Amino acid sequence: MAATIRDVARLAGVSPSTVSRALSLPGMVNATTRARVAAAVEQLGYEPNRAARGLITGRTGTIGLVVPDLANPFFAGLTKGVQARARRHDVAVFVADTDEDPGVEAGLVRALAKQVDGVVLCSPRAGDAELAAIAQETTVVLVNRAAEGLPGINFDNEDGMRQSVAHLVALGHRRIAWVGGPASSWSTQHRGLGLRNAAEALGAQLVPVGNFAPTYEGGMAAADQVVATGATAVVAYNDLVAVGLLARLHSRGISVPGDLSVVGVDDIAMSGMARPALTTVRLPTQEAGRLAVELLLAMLDDPSAAFAAHRDLHGELIVRDSTGPARDPGDGRTHGSKGSSA
Repeated sequence: MAATIRDVARLAGVSPSTVSRALSLPGMVNATTRARVAAAVEQLGYEPNRAARGLITGRTGTIGLVVPDLANPFFAGLTKGVQARARRHDVAVFVADTDEDPGVEAGLVRALAKQVDGVVLCSPRAGDAELAAIAQETTVVLVNRAAEGLPGINFDNEDGMRQSVAHLVALGHRRIAWVGGPASSWSTQHRGLGLRNAAEALGAQLVPVGNFAPTYEGGMAAADQVVATGATAVVAYNDLVAVGLLARLHSRGISVPGDLSVVGVDDIAMSGMARPALTTVRLPTQEAGRLAVELLLAMLDDPSAAFAAHRDLHGELIVRDSTGPARDPGDGRTHGSKGSSA
């Protein structure tokens, strides 16, 4: 039978109300009494009732996590990080998916905010003004998005793109295509900027292909346009797009990396299982989720924590089989020739 607050009080030699204060408002209980209560809690394995604790603290003991697409493995990794760290703090997580629809995002966050203490908002498509308005209604931490005056955990997208271009240039590539994600995506904008800056600095030509859905199907749709650019390499918005590119290129008999090198972003599990295995920029998604929860809980305890609450996490280029030396323009091969890649 589970221990009750009365069991803890009896063992510690105090009243149940003192146990409650020691657990929820420790500053109001002297150190000796707190120590006795803590020892009794540990001995009995007592777990405070979340609802009862909420009556005292004014908190629900829950936080929200809003992502654009749970089917995207990038967000699955981040969700695991959020849940693992929340569990350590005995906090529950409500997860919501906007289905990549900016039109429902704000309403979904506001509805969720009524049920939780704060929200981790990942890769939001809303503008800065809308995000600022949401932050007036609930405590918000952004992930993979920077907005004026709002705390967040971000990835250094520009450095990741610099690593990608440096790798491709070292392999002899001078004409590099870029398949962007949704036009409203903060990551699309900053990855594109990083690619342009790196290409200019390293003497390569960047050829933007356009904006596509951040999915396997988006990569399939982009592939023919990539081939038409005459580029010898392509950087995709994310790994799902890159794997879609690989599939369409294979169906056309275009060798990867013999005719065209392909680079993705994220390093999701299927990247290493693709054929050829995908070169990609690995992003520390689980670490981002853990840090976002720590920041959100710190802000709930002390709202001033938000003023210095920004963190950039660095990605790492993982080189696999989808990149190789640029083809020799004089070797007689054309896009569409049968290659050896699977």
